[in-house]
Amino acid sequence: MTSDISAPSLLHNLSTAVIVIDLDAVILDSNVAAENLLDMSALKMRGMQLDELFQGSKEMEHLVAATRSERRPYTDRDLKLVTHTLRPIVVDCTISPWAAPGADRDRMIVELTSVERHQRIQSEETMLMQNQATAALMRGLAHEVKNPLGGIRGAAQLLERQLDGSQQTEYTQIIIGEADRLRKLVDRMLGPLGRLKKEPVNIHEVLEHVRNVVQAENPDGVNINRDYDPSLPELTANRDELVQAFLNLIRNAVQAVSDSNGEVGLKTRAQRSITIANKFHKLVLSVEVSDNGPGVDEEIAESIFFPMVSGRAEGSGLGLPLSQAIVNRYGGLIAFTSEPKNTVFTVWLPLEATP
Repeated sequence: MTSDISAPSLLHNLSTAVIVIDLDAVILDSNVAAENLLDMSALKMRGMQLDELFQGSKEMEHLVAATRSERRPYTDRDLKLVTHTLRPIVVDCTISPWAAPGADRDRMIVELTSVERHQRIQSEETMLMQNQATAALMRGLAHEVKNPLGGIRGAAQLLERQLDGSQQTEYTQIIIGEADRLRKLVDRMLGPLGRLKKEPVNIHEVLEHVRNVVQAENPDGVNINRDYDPSLPELTANRDELVQAFLNLIRNAVQAVSDSNGEVGLKTRAQRSITIANKFHKLVLSVEVSDNGPGVDEEIAESIFFPMVSGRAEGSGLGLPLSQAIVNRYGGLIAFTSEPKNTVFTVWLPLEATP
């Protein structure tokens, strides 16, 4: 940050991407949110022309010229830009004049708010509300089911004591076995309850453990590629919960490509200045679980985190809701994008002090 720009800490803690330019549209500085949005460091941006950064956008040039000549803010909504990496983005852009204290020349402030980010926040809030409502419904239903299941199992045990002959007790064993199976299913529907022991957890140790388990289940199989960021700090969590959450996700990815000898990828990164469900986090751990399978069926895409929704005939439809419930407990979220040959489930976990 240059010395003639005031309030540097405020600028860098804004969740809105901000770029400071001079009257010739040369970039003087940018904040962390701008680095994340544009995939470029502030140091590398500094000294570039703004039109270099946005591939000669005429709309951006007109905004800069209008702000410079009339010395008042100008805004363009849903502005389509192409970044230096040729990645298209859609933003709301406001350019404002700024007489920086102590500066020998006036500046302009370029504010970029990702439209996709607003859409994502809205989608996340809706998803969390749906998850909470569904979890409450399923827990109520599960509690109602557990009591009669216990009665059925107990009655079968009493009946078995009165019976003679292995053929008759075979039937009671079926009843007891099915009651136990349904009870386990109900316990999974209830999800994680109560306060569990939390401790510092290395996310890569968790992922490697899950990878070994899944590869042991599929010895002939799927190649799981890893792209880990070794600098990631530990997070405070219950290790067993995280193992269960990622086991469900990675198993699903492996099953999606098991018929085609495809590939699964695990990628970890740290992301700064991320908003999850309208709550701002300075630092977030992201884990991507990707596969090159056929993709999520469009018919279930909107409800894939609901219980009993599965793309496989043999699936229970409880794995993803349970993973989402676990991640939600730590203030995080699971989201996904999917198309044929490229499905990515992303887990965001805040790295601040967890509850």
